[in-house]
Amino acid sequence: MEKLLSVDNLVKNYTSGTETLQILKGVSLKIDEGVSAAITGRSGSGKSTLLNILGGLDKSDSGSVRIRGMEIAGLSEKNLSLYRSRDVGFIFQFHYLLKDFTAIENVMLPAYMSGAKKKDAMGKARALLADVGLSDRGDHFPSQLSGGERQRVAVARSLVNDPAVILADEPTGNLDSVNSGMVAEILYDTTTKWGKSLIVVTHDEKVASRAHCRYALEDGVLKRLTIV
Repeated sequence: MEKLLSVDNLVKNYTSGTETLQILKGVSLKIDEGVSAAITGRSGSGKSTLLNILGGLDKSDSGSVRIRGMEIAGLSEKNLSLYRSRDVGFIFQFHYLLKDFTAIENVMLPAYMSGAKKKDAMGKARALLADVGLSDRGDHFPSQLSGGERQRVAVARSLVNDPAVILADEPTGNLDSVNSGMVAEILYDTTTKWGKSLIVVTHDEKVASRAHCRYALEDGVLKRLTIV
């Protein structure tokens, strides 16, 4: 049976002058629906590069990324844009909320831009904010929210278009331990409560330890870790 997300033999190189740096050396990964995976590794090991390729924000030099059997490398720019907005949800270390929009407007915007009616997009956004514990903060602007609240808004925003996969790049990196634990709880709830697949890149051992499966990216090679 086809996995929800299948990554096969990804290779990514960066060339600077006469020097070529191989970032990913034949990375392969398979994720089922509703499964969480954590990827750890030192800074510069290629974790964010891998996540960007999976999300269609970057391209590999060779290899394959398929979601529900669809190869994303062959997509036109228009269809790649649709893939980024509908099939994957992004959460980054910095929340990237629009400062002139309220929390509910930030959450509903991706749905509205994808063609949903404003009323429907607003309803989904309101429900998602309630799910992440922010039902009373919808009318607040990012500057009026704490760091943990902003990141919870970002989690809600990543879910508004009902993507199959959530890609989280150091989602707790800017948070204190209390807010980090709260955001991690909500993130992993996406697999149980909403049935999403989650791939999280993190340096935080506590965040990584909650995943169904764990990997380490070392010298461009992705290794599955055995958890005792």
